[in-house]
Amino acid sequence: MTEQPQPREPFVVVRGEAPADHALDGAVVAIGNFDGVHRGHRAVIAAALARAKALGRKAAALTFEPHPRIFFRPDEPLFRLTDERAKLRLLAATGLNGAIVLRFDAALAGLSAQDFVARILVGRFAVAGVAIGFDFHFGLNRAGSPDYLAAQGAKRGFAVDVVPRFEDAGGPVRSGPIRAALAAGRVAQANELLGYPWFVSAEVVHGDKRGRELGYPTANLRLDPACGLKHGIYAVRVGVGERRYDGVASFGRRPMFDQGTVLLEVFLFDFSGDLYGEVIDVAFIDWIRPELKFDSVEDLVRRMNEDARLARAALAAAPDAFPKLGSISG
Repeated sequence: MTEQPQPREPFVVVRGEAPADHALDGAVVAIGNFDGVHRGHRAVIAAALARAKALGRKAAALTFEPHPRIFFRPDEPLFRLTDERAKLRLLAATGLNGAIVLRFDAALAGLSAQDFVARILVGRFAVAGVAIGFDFHFGLNRAGSPDYLAAQGAKRGFAVDVVPRFEDAGGPVRSGPIRAALAAGRVAQANELLGYPWFVSAEVVHGDKRGRELGYPTANLRLDPACGLKHGIYAVRVGVGERRYDGVASFGRRPMFDQGTVLLEVFLFDFSGDLYGEVIDVAFIDWIRPELKFDSVEDLVRRMNEDARLARAALAAAPDAFPKLGSISG
């Protein structure tokens, strides 16, 4: 008789400000901002998973919201690769049991490295182990180094794994270069560093219906104003619940009909229906061209037809490209 696989336990999200929630106490935690949950982050997560398996403990990510850079520099827009929900959905697909989300506020920013270890890692969550990147620093004035954390672990009885620099083609895999690649329209490069197609999630809103008049009815999404993606035309794959659709998308101000609003307009191939009010996922597979202003609507439509052809070709060459996302509650 074949043994049936056991259903996986739900991915648990514990908020640091909710002291009654002890679902992830005693876990091995991978600590980081995890913006993008890219391949470098996944190396740290893999170390936590391996240590948790060796110890017979749960494994979790310990992360911060809002992003600390937003706290320290509130007037400086930050192009986040993943908002909180996207980050948690990506983390939920890595094999972790859950995530601990600490509110990054003045109280947390003011904790010394010693107090972060004593009050949060040991006192609040009784961690069995910690995995961090080689350059991770924490506590007031970033005084807590990997060496300091390793010494604290040896003193207080929890394992510490420090993961070396993760590189691709000789360069470090970090969130900054990924943001820079997306800002330049180099989607393939960004996706290579991420390890999956970069995606956004947003609610479909009403637009001016001009796409419908041109034969290209679009699902319109308003992204975070800090989104630094290069304006242009992209081949995309769209998730509507569990269904997947190929498509072509325009991100920008629409030079032919500029009304000053930056929109992501997505045309789904082989789809008919009403998506208004639904939250959909749009994964960027390939770059097609920058925004252009045409001499006539007819020229625009001819170019849109060509854009759709190029998008179909790019998507046919990447039949399974879509981020692996897990389910989270709330």
